[in-house]
Amino acid sequence: MDDKAFDKIQQASLDSLKHPGGTIKKLPKKESKKYPEIYVFRHGETYDNRQRVFSGWRDSKITPKGIAQAKALQKLLKGKDIDLCIISHLSRSKQTAQIAFKGHPGVKFEVDDRIIERNYGDLQGQSKLKMAKKNSQLIAKYRRSYDFPPPNGESLKMVEKRVFPFCQELEERVRKHNVNVAISAHGNSMRAIRRYFEKLSIIEGLTMENPLGSDYAEYVVKPSRSS
Repeated sequence: MDDKAFDKIQQASLDSLKHPGGTIKKLPKKESKKYPEIYVFRHGETYDNRQRVFSGWRDSKITPKGIAQAKALQKLLKGKDIDLCIISHLSRSKQTAQIAFKGHPGVKFEVDDRIIERNYGDLQGQSKLKMAKKNSQLIAKYRRSYDFPPPNGESLKMVEKRVFPFCQELEERVRKHNVNVAISAHGNSMRAIRRYFEKLSIIEGLTMENPLGSDYAEYVVKPSRSS
């Protein structure tokens, strides 16, 4: 990775520390009345998000603000015909989904931990702000480098190795059964999901920011060319 690319990644990392989930870019929404769709959203704000703590596989609960974000998502998803919502075992994924689909009695929930947040290993529970003051370049590498895992944790490349097969299997399932599916994802699993469906470059994936709750991405699943 050249210096210019790393500078861009470092700036994205610092911006997300100041405003977790903050983005001015709207999430992509492709709709179809003919083909099934996949909806993807990130959980609402957690206490770890609010306190700027590495969360990873910690089960940090969503805050009152996170609940409000999920309720905003509920309004956006009102009227959408969704059959299944896939969640991780972490409560922030489950609770956001339950709020978002309140009033959707037909939605079933299914746990698949291939969409769980990135494992931050030894960094989990540590303050991002304190680490950034000590070494802003190192924290940027831990958070946004593609193949630089934290000690005993996962790199973003490792996250993609579990998320990409999940996406491929989900596409096949959606086509076969003609169902609309939602995913209550985490920051880094959503990063990988978007890279898969939007065919984004590695740098685009590393520098994007996904909003906490409150909005969703939508993708159309068309028949495969071989079908």
